[in-house]
Amino acid sequence: MRTEILCGDNLPILREMADNSVDAIVTDPPYGLSFMGKRWDYDVPSVELWAECLRVLKPGGHLLAFAGTRTQHRMAVRIEDAGFEIRDMIAWVYGSGFPKSLDVSKAIDKAAGAERKVVGNSPFASRKPNGSGGVTSVGLSPTPGALMTAPATDAARQWAGWGTALKPALEPITVARKPLAERTIAANVLEWGTGGVNVDGCRVGIAEGDQKSEGGRVLSRHQEKNGYEGGWGTTAVNLNDGLGRWPANFIHDGSDKVVRLFPVTTSGKLERHHKVQGNGGASGFLGEMKRDNFYKDYGGDTGSAARFFYCAKASRSEREAGLEGDKCTHPTVKPIALMRYLCRLVTPPGGIVLDPFTGSGTTGCAATLEGFGFVGIEREAKYAEIARRRVEHWRDVASQDEASIEDVQEKLFAEIV
Repeated sequence: MRTEILCGDNLPILREMADNSVDAIVTDPPYGLSFMGKRWDYDVPSVELWAECLRVLKPGGHLLAFAGTRTQHRMAVRIEDAGFEIRDMIAWVYGSGFPKSLDVSKAIDKAAGAERKVVGNSPFASRKPNGSGGVTSVGLSPTPGALMTAPATDAARQWAGWGTALKPALEPITVARKPLAERTIAANVLEWGTGGVNVDGCRVGIAEGDQKSEGGRVLSRHQEKNGYEGGWGTTAVNLNDGLGRWPANFIHDGSDKVVRLFPVTTSGKLERHHKVQGNGGASGFLGEMKRDNFYKDYGGDTGSAARFFYCAKASRSEREAGLEGDKCTHPTVKPIALMRYLCRLVTPPGGIVLDPFTGSGTTGCAATLEGFGFVGIEREAKYAEIARRRVEHWRDVASQDEASIEDVQEKLFAEIV
């Protein structure tokens, strides 16, 4: 499959690309937050940029674009103004963020020139970023050795415990689609291969043995634990009644902080409003299933409700894989598992994924592992080189025989757990 990383400004490069030449766009563009003082993050991409993305995308093709919570509205409006249809928003929820909040009490004392008394060490002083994914996971930990102080003035005591920001734990992903060229979805899919989303290939919570890849290979332990991640370049097809859960517009990182937000639930009982059919199932498509399979696959299990949603965990080593000891210095690296899932969700078999903001190349790594072609554009030469090396590494992994790939998966999974 075609894999290409182009170094330069994305707008002129896009203008040289042919109309209707890519099948999907999956990208993590600037959020317009001036992140870490980086100039490239001073604004969200322009309508002009998104219009070029629209032109090169096939009719019915999808765009998935990450954004910041404060600027998601600007990102979505510009994408829509370029001609895309806004279809949905996916929430990527993670536990690694740390709040950048002003302590109102301290600010009041500082303005009054009052000295605060040290009363102990901050419980957050030893915290360090873990690099697990979100944009807030790098460089925003508290200063080591930070001290706790007591309010010095009455006004400061009145406003003790007040701040100015919430803990960042979510990044929205705009789901947009290029208008169809044909009159119906069916006709558009048949003509262009684009227009739908890969529901069965992205179902959640499929147990080992319930579903296999197209070649008949049972899911690995890594795939089972992370929610179904598909085969290495294969398309998932259902082989029995174990369908798994319908993919949702919510994805999480499986961290303890996130999982603790969900209640512990027990499935296994039919709700009263379900109409029980003669075969023991519920009405609708559940009614078509055998009673045993209903309880096995959709009930009878206990645990955090987080299991109902796709979990994309990141290995500690995947950032530097292929860099031969060099560091991946890009500040906003996403988990490969997350990007694989997103690529697979919107890209047809054998399709080409475009990322006009390639950065460290994670989308390219993901597309390569899923068996898709990839075109990436990156302005900064140092990041383009990192992307090339990372993509080449994962392309080599994907080209190994199946046994070797399974070994790599198990190694990465061991580092996660």
